Amino acid sequence: MAEQSQPSANYRSWPVITALTIVSLPLLLMYLYLFLDTVTVKQPDALLPSGLTLNHWRFLWQTTAGKANIWQVTVNTLLFSACTTSLVLIVSSMAGYVLSRLNVPARGFFLAGVMVLHAFPSVTLIIAIFIVLQMIGLYNSLIGVILVKAAIDLPLGIWLMKGFYDTVPWEIEMAGVVDGASRFRVWRSLVLPQVKPGIMALGLFSFLAGWGEFILPQVLAPGNDVQVLSVYLAGFLADDNNYDFNMFKAVGLFYLIPVLIAYALFNKYLMNIYGGGSKG
Repeated sequence: MAEQSQPSANYRSWPVITALTIVSLPLLLMYLYLFLDTVTVKQPDALLPSGLTLNHWRFLWQTTAGKANIWQVTVNTLLFSACTTSLVLIVSSMAGYVLSRLNVPARGFFLAGVMVLHAFPSVTLIIAIFIVLQMIGLYNSLIGVILVKAAIDLPLGIWLMKGFYDTVPWEIEMAGVVDGASRFRVWRSLVLPQVKPGIMALGLFSFLAGWGEFILPQVLAPGNDVQVLSVYLAGFLADDNNYDFNMFKAVGLFYLIPVLIAYALFNKYLMNIYGGGSKG
């Protein structure tokens, strides 16, 4: 029966695959032409390129006038994304466990407050955040925007991790407690391995969110020495005197490559993020 059902299932799925392929074809062609425009020379009114060139990628080996060094900007972006992800994972993994397992006073009120905090878009808080960072001396610094981004992402991270902890059987913890392990040892050695898919998913989600963040770095860290790739890329659109659209495309591809690599390697963990946060 199993051998007979498999061809039937494949037969039923091919129309869906064909439809998705047809719908995705314009996007694939768009990305193909985007790549070709970064390595070819073409007249504005021509359909086909007239030659090959790497001049549009010159930002990799020379600093454009009025722009920051691309490698310093890339390092800033990696630090911003990695530090934000680390803060979100550390705090969310602990807070989620406390809310899931311990009898915390006003637990329901706190959970509702966490979701309310997540409901506010960061742009509505930007003026207040700007004033606070200026008062404490962290404006136009990478650490300031890291703390702000982590604080904004924490409510969702806490809620998701609580959902993953809710799925871990109590018997695992009880076995550790009976054997004499401390609560911290039980959490670290027995419970955390059970929610590893959730940690990986939340980590990837936070890293991608940090990598693509634009508003917070643009407003809170606009200086060239702390600039990130999203702000660097937007600077090409604002430069009316030295506008190079093909270089803009090349920087966009450079900005996209780490995201594609991360998604290709860890997409199965990213899909697991929808398994958390379902229990109350």
